[in-house]
Amino acid sequence: MTVNQTIDAVVNMADPTEAIQSLRDVLNRAIRGKKEVIELVLASLLARGHLLLEDLPGLGKTTLAKTLADAIGGQYTRVQCTPDLMPSDITGFSIFNQKTREFEFCEGPVFANVLLADEINRGTPRTQSALFEAMAERQVTIDRVTHRLPPTFFVVATQNPVDSHGAYPLPEAQLDRFAMKLSIGYPGRATEMELLASQVGNQDQAESADIVLSPDSLAAIQSSVANITVAEKVHRYLVDLAEATRNHPDISLGLSPRGLLILQRVAQARAFLRGRSFVTPDDVQDVAKPVLSVRLSGNFSSFEEVIDGIFSKIPTPMWN
Repeated sequence: MTVNQTIDAVVNMADPTEAIQSLRDVLNRAIRGKKEVIELVLASLLARGHLLLEDLPGLGKTTLAKTLADAIGGQYTRVQCTPDLMPSDITGFSIFNQKTREFEFCEGPVFANVLLADEINRGTPRTQSALFEAMAERQVTIDRVTHRLPPTFFVVATQNPVDSHGAYPLPEAQLDRFAMKLSIGYPGRATEMELLASQVGNQDQAESADIVLSPDSLAAIQSSVANITVAEKVHRYLVDLAEATRNHPDISLGLSPRGLLILQRVAQARAFLRGRSFVTPDDVQDVAKPVLSVRLSGNFSSFEEVIDGIFSKIPTPMWN
């Protein structure tokens, strides 16, 4: 069976829950022992957000992005961000064809279903800004011509700790384009033992994942997630949380309206992943820290303690 035939077969998958479970299984096989991280990755994807990974090298960030692209039958591209990387190296450029005497547009790596922007904070601010329009509107404008990106366009960006040599801190405006920030972290001892055993005699480190979902099917599921019911009392809970971050004495940059919308979308995705057609306060609490961690700043030693303190003071809506 060819790749196109496989994708056509997957498009007809009737049960979106079954499709997402298959995607979950593929990602959990690729990144072992990190089920909760995978759930948050899926929530970010289904919410049509983008993902920022802050972690040490060699923990599976590239594997995660490539496996995800393979599993949805989409195109995967990778950009290694360096100080000499130019914006056109990401978005593409127009080149003059001497035969036709016309300019032709050459697509950059941003024209993909999954883009891995590796070490994004080693790129200069000018290059980082090349992703602004793509991440926010899923399009790029070059030479006054707008080029549409795939509707399932998903950025997985990795960054080094801010105090690393040669790193440029991402501005707040760009951080606010990400749905959440995650850290994969080291696997447990048992998981590493299994990993070592699985690679004995296996020389192919770049094996492609099975296609379990097509880009069109993923887009349809993302639309369904956007229609997950959010009750008025959950809306009040979300607004109470946003106001608490803006009025907290240790937080200098609170949750923006755009960030609030992203938090709601990720909570909807969390509800979908749990098999529900409505959002509960638990969904909001489960995704709040990774969503808020990428967009709140201030004078605090422990981000988690600040968020826990905020939640302890906000009345949780009764749910039955």
